[in-house]
Amino acid sequence: MTRKYFGTDGIRGKVGEPPITADFLLKLGWAAGKVFANEGHGFVLVGKDTRISGYMFESALEAGLTAAGVDTHLLGPMPTPGVAYLARTLRAQAGIVISASHNPYYDNGVKFFSVQGTKLPDDIEQKIEYYIDSPMTTVESSELGKAKRLVDAAGRYIEFCKASIPTRFDFSGMKIVVDCANGATYHIAPHVFSEVGAEVIVIGAEPNGININDECGATQPGKLVAAVLANKADIGIALDGDGDRLVMVDHKGEIVDGDELIYIIAKARLEAGLMSGPVVGTLMTNLGMEHGLKRLGINFLRAKVGDRYVLEMMCEHKGILGGENSGHIICLDKTTTGDGIIAALQVMAEMHDSGKSLHELKSGMQKYPQILINIKTTKRVDIDTDVAIQKAVRAVEDKLGDTGRVLLRASGTEPLIRVMVEGEQADLVKKYAQQLAEDVKKSIDA
Repeated sequence: MTRKYFGTDGIRGKVGEPPITADFLLKLGWAAGKVFANEGHGFVLVGKDTRISGYMFESALEAGLTAAGVDTHLLGPMPTPGVAYLARTLRAQAGIVISASHNPYYDNGVKFFSVQGTKLPDDIEQKIEYYIDSPMTTVESSELGKAKRLVDAAGRYIEFCKASIPTRFDFSGMKIVVDCANGATYHIAPHVFSEVGAEVIVIGAEPNGININDECGATQPGKLVAAVLANKADIGIALDGDGDRLVMVDHKGEIVDGDELIYIIAKARLEAGLMSGPVVGTLMTNLGMEHGLKRLGINFLRAKVGDRYVLEMMCEHKGILGGENSGHIICLDKTTTGDGIIAALQVMAEMHDSGKSLHELKSGMQKYPQILINIKTTKRVDIDTDVAIQKAVRAVEDKLGDTGRVLLRASGTEPLIRVMVEGEQADLVKKYAQQLAEDVKKSIDA
């Protein structure tokens, strides 16, 4: 389906620039409300992260939904996976999240979840887009929607997270540092981890509207590394602004990314006899993870980059585990979407049961060196049909054999061709990546 407004993860952009403006969000709320009202009577949940523009957009969405005759339950700051969970358990018609995830504060966006706690079906998004481009009307005053605040939203989600691991787990004696990225988990993650017994040191939990993801969280874990080492903690947990990503730090201060965390969870599920279906990664998943899973006898599939595509492939192949190296980890046996807190608890549970440190657990797979080079282009290039480019790709693939991998893809958001090479030997990977990038640039210029 060709979308005018919706991308693979909702609608996102810079605040004040179309479509991330107050008037558009008003119209979006009305359009969504029209669709939901036509689907049947109910209410819509609206949650947000901590960026300052959330106040403006929350009010605009609420006004639009109200004008369409739909009731709104406002959650306040709430992680994206928390909104997905509450939409499901409260039987809401939909859940709406105002967030730009790991982006800076001056960006914002909107995501939708269905009553099943999953992304909206394409046909519903298509109907919303139809109404966005239609004249806005208001229902009769007697039919206007009402709005109220759901005061126990955070408590409900905290209990859900804790319930994702059996009650036998007691993490007393484990010291952890939690970085909330000054985002939506600031009032939730510290409670979850302390209530399962861990000693918790909290950083990045003082949001002021503009410090979300600012030199903190899953995309910039430098402060977490320093805090883990300074406090001699067992692990560090870095979440992103809306709580759907996880990056961890071991006791040596080494960063453990999404690929390594997925491997750890997969191995734990396998040993417990709970593994089902393949693990799904993306085109960017490190080859070391694929090889590590293969040694365990676990099948691995690659989806296009984006959690939407990962989830689609998981459902198609009946998998329970998937995600991206960025830390977006989906445990379908526990919840319906990527959830940083729940993923962290699964890793902590394996540390508890195995008696091993995070550093030991991640050593089961060996990440391969990976070089990514971006080539700017002023014109659209079909890299799949360009004979010279494909010849250059095959030449590098022949040299790497089974010990490496080549990926070329056009950026979906910038005028760039991304050249990625990975393999066992760092010096060869660098050499081949530079060589391939030069060949691609020559072909584009020609």
